[in-house]
Amino acid sequence: MTEHFVYVIECADGTFYTGYTTDVERRVAEHDAGEGAKYTRGRTPVELVHVEAYSSQSAAMGREYEVKQLSRVRKERLVADD
Repeated sequence: MTEHFVYVIECADGTFYTGYTTDVERRVAEHDAGEGAKYTRGRTPVELVHVEAYSSQSAAMGREYEVKQLSRVRKERLVADD
């Protein structure tokens, strides 16, 4: 069974990027290489700061949406809890 992940990376400029993947290591490496999302391309290097695992794609994508809606302060709290 494939696991689905929601991840948060901190970019070099201090901003957070939230995404969904089935392979966290590969996806973070893509972001770091400038091959990830358009948002992260000019903001490397990136650092993985938070990961959550889900058994279904729909649950993970729903959570990704929730995290993306959080304020910066709430995201900082989420990351600090790890």
